Amino acid sequence: MAEQPASGRCLRVETTTDGPAEAERVARSVIEARLVACAQVGGPVTSCYRWDGEVRFDKEWTVVMKTAADRLDALTAHLVETHGYDVPEIVAVPIEGGNPDYLRWVLDETRPEA
Repeated sequence: MAEQPASGRCLRVETTTDGPAEAERVARSVIEARLVACAQVGGPVTSCYRWDGEVRFDKEWTVVMKTAADRLDALTAHLVETHGYDVPEIVAVPIEGGNPDYLRWVLDETRPEA
């Protein structure tokens, strides 16, 4: 069987936080744990959502992370455990293509240190 291209094994994962310092803490945490290869912090954005029966508008910061598909469960568990929100947004989408060298780097950087 042919090896699956790196693009099929990489994911883009997003979460949101309530401020830039928290977003940077989340980004550093997942990089240091080798759960993602890269994390980008952006914001503020305005999020509209329903919580406890109330429609809310809040400023949030996004953390966009690139990881290997086989690291998603560990990344999700880490975020749920360390995130400041009761129910953090953790959404993953497959990367369908891109620079093969970059995608191989994503895979390499998300391997546990030997």
